[in-house]
Amino acid sequence: MSKPKIAIVVGSTRAARFADVPTQWIAKIAKSHADINVEVVDLRDFPLPFFDEVASSAWVPSTNEVAQRWQKKVAEFDGFIFTAAEYNHGPTAVLKNAIDYAANEWNKKPAGFVGYGSVGGARAVEQLRLHAVELQMAPVKSAVHIAWGDFLAVRQGEKKLEDLEHLNQAATALVNDVAWWAKVLKAARQADAVAEEVKAA
Repeated sequence: MSKPKIAIVVGSTRAARFADVPTQWIAKIAKSHADINVEVVDLRDFPLPFFDEVASSAWVPSTNEVAQRWQKKVAEFDGFIFTAAEYNHGPTAVLKNAIDYAANEWNKKPAGFVGYGSVGGARAVEQLRLHAVELQMAPVKSAVHIAWGDFLAVRQGEKKLEDLEHLNQAATALVNDVAWWAKVLKAARQADAVAEEVKAA
């Protein structure tokens, strides 16, 4: 079986976003893991409109070309790590919108989160865990929460994320969890596919 492919999804598209900093940091850690392949997926490259299809793509194919391209991209991966800024006690609208624009492509794959902002993005991450469960994903327990003091120190150039050992430890645990679940669930999905082929024969 080939190595699971993990997407690091950049969950903000603002011009002044902080997201690039944790994205590059967690991607470097993930790419050092021997059991997975990693790709950064930037929502800026998928300028989705606000959800405006007749129904979820779980039931009706999307008509929007960007949505179709997005769904194909999501389908390539065996697991996901999302960077999650917290706005008003929740995740960014652009990330929630992107999640809603795919459906079956998320199913039976692990999801991990790198939160930042007020209380380390914890409230945004908790909401995203609920969305992940509804999409039949497996949100992992480990997460990274870049608390306000650390966020400001990095934002103001006083420190780098890699200087903060507690965050490095959390990131390693997160990547290990996503990698483990991605391997297990990929094997299970492949077994299901084989069983369906046998059943149809």
